[in-house]
Amino acid sequence: MPCKAGSGQAALDSKQDEPGQPLLQRVLNFMASSNDLLPYAVVLSAALALFLPASFAWFTPQCYAPGLGFLMFAVGVNLKPEAFAHVFKTPQHILVGVIGQWLIKPLLGVLLASTLVPALGLPPAVSTGLVLVSCVSGAQLSNYATFLVHPDQAPLSIVLTALSTAAGVVLTPALALLLLGTRIPVDAWGMAVSITQIVILPVAVGLLCNRAVPRLVAAARPLLAFAALLDTCACVGASLASNATAARSATGAAVLLPVLLLHTAAFALGHKLARATIAKESVALARCISLETGMQSSLLGLLLASRFFGDPLVCLPCGLSTIVMTLMGFFLVVYWKRQMQVQDQEP
Repeated sequence: MPCKAGSGQAALDSKQDEPGQPLLQRVLNFMASSNDLLPYAVVLSAALALFLPASFAWFTPQCYAPGLGFLMFAVGVNLKPEAFAHVFKTPQHILVGVIGQWLIKPLLGVLLASTLVPALGLPPAVSTGLVLVSCVSGAQLSNYATFLVHPDQAPLSIVLTALSTAAGVVLTPALALLLLGTRIPVDAWGMAVSITQIVILPVAVGLLCNRAVPRLVAAARPLLAFAALLDTCACVGASLASNATAARSATGAAVLLPVLLLHTAAFALGHKLARATIAKESVALARCISLETGMQSSLLGLLLASRFFGDPLVCLPCGLSTIVMTLMGFFLVVYWKRQMQVQDQEP
């Protein structure tokens, strides 16, 4: 798993083209660069989940927390504690990220739910699901996506996800009551345990390993990159497989449009907000805020929809959001990395 984008990736690609390399080295080089295959691998896992949902039956809901925790560990082994100290020296960056997550995204959800969904002739339950998925905390996958394109911004992404998850204990029920008229009790202690298990502890262990056994970590990075690829595909595929029947229906196809617009607008407005305020000179920072705004915890939305709303159609936007935000997020990562490679090659 390379720590630098752009020139570092170009160097890796040139290594792969060298003739006479040992087979093991070629395999390791392929694994190290497997991050570039993420969008295509996710598309493949999504297709498998839609048409052969039973193939993900082994990945039960109990696997999500360890799966996401492993991704956070894979990020943590490439970071240093000093990077997190720097994040808290720039609170304005955190503030803009919070605005993107808790103001822009919910407003977009309400706007689309009140205009586009009725225009498409979709039932009110779809509007409810769209609003719900726009009012949940940040996704751990955004941390991994940010790390892949701009490793120096990963600490900010992790802090924003942790803070938004903590804030979600209050804000998600408050927004659900305000916008949907539904009371959603949230287990504050359970959320705290979840943050610790999925984000804080894996990142801390990764930081410790990077400090204590740097040579071992360096040797393991190619394997970690490939394992993270498989892990991401399993998390995304399993969540879609559980809603495969609804997603394949005519209603599912119609719901896809507002979900696509929700995430497209969120990615774009998050980027615009950052560029207009804190990131006038920092493309990397703007991309981090864009990913944080566009990638929310759709799995949490899916869980809340199934638990507190009787209509299964409420779950549909949440289930589709999982695959849409993941595909869009990682395709953006690949696009941005290729842009950086072109810029590095320019004289």
